[in-house]
Amino acid sequence: MSKIIVLIGAPGAGKGTQARLIQERLGLPQISTGDMLRALATEDIHSTQTSGKLISDEVVIGLVRDRTEQADCSHGYVLDGFPRTLVQGEMLEKLAAAQSNDLIAILVDVPMDILEKRLAGRRNCPDCKEIYNVFFRPPKFDNMCDHHPDTQLEQRSDDRPEKVHVRLQTYEMQTRPLVDYYQESGRLRTVDGAREREAIYKDIEAIVNS
Repeated sequence: MSKIIVLIGAPGAGKGTQARLIQERLGLPQISTGDMLRALATEDIHSTQTSGKLISDEVVIGLVRDRTEQADCSHGYVLDGFPRTLVQGEMLEKLAAAQSNDLIAILVDVPMDILEKRLAGRRNCPDCKEIYNVFFRPPKFDNMCDHHPDTQLEQRSDDRPEKVHVRLQTYEMQTRPLVDYYQESGRLRTVDGAREREAIYKDIEAIVNS
């Protein structure tokens, strides 16, 4: 049976990084709802994202259903940013059953003070998408990409300090219940997300392959 890997964690926990590693090394496509929503770039979605709040369940559910019906998801996939609410979690249960997929939930657990620095300090290169952090992984030259020296790094609007607080508060209120949901069903595994990415990935890979 194929597997759906659900990565759970607060904004800045490193879910996207781990999802990309799973895709590269295990061949399971990364389904990032954040990337899909940013690609749509409609006015309502843009204003909601930049405020730090969550997009409606109806919009996200439709995107995930359409994307996971594509051929590359037939052997399983890793979800990055979905589900984020109990309603989305219930929808995913139905989708997993319809696709005959097992579901594994992995919580990437990171202390709140580290999350705040990861988010507010995050910068990315618009050309190569390389991600830096002014606190933990600064570029060699001030706010310039190491690989594209003429390209200035950018900060996502929802990573600005005033938005970071809203995003973390929203996570605690709406997404934290999912941790209890998967814990109660015996499908939750937890990894320490405050370590280097390779150490985190090693634990996640062991869970996925178990």
